Amino acid sequence: MYILFFLCWIIFNGQLTVEIGIIGIFVAALLYAFICKFMGWSFNKDIHMMQYALFMIGYLFVLIWEILKANFDTMKMIFTSKYEREPVLVTFRTKIKSPVLRVLLANSITLTPGTITVSLEDDTYVVHALDKDFAEGIEDSVFVRMLEKAERIGKKDE
Repeated sequence: MYILFFLCWIIFNGQLTVEIGIIGIFVAALLYAFICKFMGWSFNKDIHMMQYALFMIGYLFVLIWEILKANFDTMKMIFTSKYEREPVLVTFRTKIKSPVLRVLLANSITLTPGTITVSLEDDTYVVHALDKDFAEGIEDSVFVRMLEKAERIGKKDE
């Protein structure tokens, strides 16, 4: 949080000189001390927030990779005339409790070509897949595993 305060100071000033940097160090320190004393913030929360942010950046890279793989699989299915498509609706439940992470899972499934989340109610997902192969193992996909891990990391903060 201290670094965030310092970066905001630099951005608001529009330039970085020695004087602005030194004053920014002190202003950021005062703001950080204030939130630690009066808002229940701590250095441990900073560390935890950084771990969570790094994990979610990793999730973004996995999402991009899965989107690319699914693009090639979908193109192969479409351009191969001998391939018989079998569209399917799959219903599955997840252990994810966080509403934000549930929606992130639904959006990740929808962003991946060949699948779309039709419905999300509580912990139950209904997903349409262009082919039964696309729906195989969706309830234990890399998205589900990573978001369950993200939820465990997020629980440490509470």
